Amino acid sequence: MNYYWTKTNTLIKKLFSKYIWDIPNTENKVYLTFDDGPIPGITEWVLEELKKQDVKATFFCIGNNIDKNPDVFTKVINEGHIVGNHTFNHLNGLINSTEKYFENVKSCGVSISKLQSTTSNLFRPPYGKIRASQAKKVLQLGYKIIMWDVLSADFDTSISPEKCLENVLNNVNSGSIIVFHDSIKAFPNLKYTLPKTLKVLTERGFVFDTIN
Repeated sequence: MNYYWTKTNTLIKKLFSKYIWDIPNTENKVYLTFDDGPIPGITEWVLEELKKQDVKATFFCIGNNIDKNPDVFTKVINEGHIVGNHTFNHLNGLINSTEKYFENVKSCGVSISKLQSTTSNLFRPPYGKIRASQAKKVLQLGYKIIMWDVLSADFDTSISPEKCLENVLNNVNSGSIIVFHDSIKAFPNLKYTLPKTLKVLTERGFVFDTIN
C-alpha cells in the first residue's frame, strides 16, 4: 500500500502554510522539479529532454552528489536551470536531530556555492519530512522551503511507468509544483514519463517555469 499522496490536499497546505506547495498564477505556469541528483547519465538525459522542448526546471541537489559529480552539476547551471538545496546526505528530518540536520543543510549550501557565484535560497526536505524546529532554522538562514503539489512517484518501483504518468497528468493544474527524481531508482519510470509529460502538458497549454 502506498504511503504517499500524489496530489497534496488543501488542508496540508493550510496547516504548513510557511512552506511553498504551489505557485498560483494566471499564466498557466507549472514548475518541474527534480530531486536527488546530480547523477551522471541520468541528470544529463533529463537535461537533453528539457532542451528538446526549451524547458527550464529546478533541480534540488544532494551535496554529496554535487561533490562527486561537479561537471554534471555545472552543466545544470550552465543550461539555465535553477538549483536548490536537498541536504548533503539526503537526511530524513524526523529521525535526525535538529543540529545534525541543520549542519547537513549548511554543508550542501557550501557544495552549491563552490560551483556557482552564490548559494541557493531554495530548500526541499528529503522525503518531505522536516521537524518544526529544523524548518525554523532553515527559514532563518534565508531559505524558502519548497514542497510540492503533484508527486509523480517515479521512485516507487512497484508502480508502472503508465501509472507514474497518470499521477502527473491527472493532478496537474496551473501553479502546480511537480516532483520527479533524477536518480537511478526512479529512472525506469522517469524515462517513460518525462517526455510524455512535456508533450501532453504543452498540448494542454501549460507553460513551464523555474522556481526563484
